[in-house]
Amino acid sequence: MKLGAFSVSLNVKDINASRTFYENLGFKVFAGALEKNYLIMKNGNALVGLFQGMFEQNILTFNPGWDENAAKMESFDDVREIQRHLKSLGVKLMSEADENTSGPASIVLIDPDGNPILIDQHV
Repeated sequence: MKLGAFSVSLNVKDINASRTFYENLGFKVFAGALEKNYLIMKNGNALVGLFQGMFEQNILTFNPGWDENAAKMESFDDVREIQRHLKSLGVKLMSEADENTSGPASIVLIDPDGNPILIDQHV
C-alpha cells in the first residue's frame, strides 16, 4: 500500500513561537498561510504542519498521490483503494471517502493508542 508523503500535523498554541522553534531546527516554511494560522515546515524530506486552533490533537498525515514536495506522483494508491483494503482487514474508520467519487478525498482512523491518522488525497 502506497500512502504517499508523510507529515506530522501539530496542534500548536502559538504558531509564531512554533515557527521560530522549527526554524531553529533547520525547517523552512514550505506552504501554508500564517494569517490563516497554519504553516507547513520542511527540512529535507521531513514535513511538520503547524496548525493553531484547527483541531484538538496532533495528527499523523499521509497524502496519497503526493511526494514530500507536494508534487503529483505518477503511480499511487487512491484513497478509496486504501479504504477498501483497510476495511477488508477489519480496520474501523472514523470517516470514509465516498466510493462513488474520484479525485480528492480523505479517511480518518485511530491507532491503538488513540492517535488520529488522516489519509488525505489532494489529487
